[in-house]
Amino acid sequence: MNNICLKLFLTFLKIGAFTFGGGWAMISIIEKEIVDKHKWLGREEFLDQLAVAQSLPGILAVNISVAVGDRLRGMKGSVCAALGTILPSFLIILVIAVFLTPDMIKNNETVSKIFKGIRPAVVALIVAPVISSAKAAKIGWKTVAIPVAVALLIWSRLPVVSNPILYIVLGGIVGYVWFRKQHKALHDNAERKGEQKQ
Repeated sequence: MNNICLKLFLTFLKIGAFTFGGGWAMISIIEKEIVDKHKWLGREEFLDQLAVAQSLPGILAVNISVAVGDRLRGMKGSVCAALGTILPSFLIILVIAVFLTPDMIKNNETVSKIFKGIRPAVVALIVAPVISSAKAAKIGWKTVAIPVAVALLIWSRLPVVSNPILYIVLGGIVGYVWFRKQHKALHDNAERKGEQKQ
């Protein structure tokens, strides 16, 4: 048990230390570590955890780490994984707050160039998990209209329809209705097969 907690802590420490650009930039690295390397979650289960983590308030990477930690070792696993995710950012921000002032970042040519160099890499890190999530969610040419339409509506900045919370709630409702419909269809099929056997 302690070995898994240590592995969780070290894995998420590595993720937190080497990922720039926030939660979405972390997803491809988290997926490689959790699904491909350690095999703690299956790909579809990871996608489900990602959907839940994204729907909840708070930092995406911390939400995922808590969910994975809880899945493996309950409360202790959640604490270890969350600490691993938060610690690198906390220490880096502490160092920046002590040594780098906003004026120094603007006026120091070397520091400015480092941040400019990081920006394109962050964009790539955000795009990669979007593509892999779309594949895992089985989004094809028939269903691609839904995420594209939602993205355009959010981007439009129109009142009400540009609120992402609306689509989280609608997605949850539609998902629940679809699940109930599928469950009822399976139940009806099982009943019909039972009647045919009699």
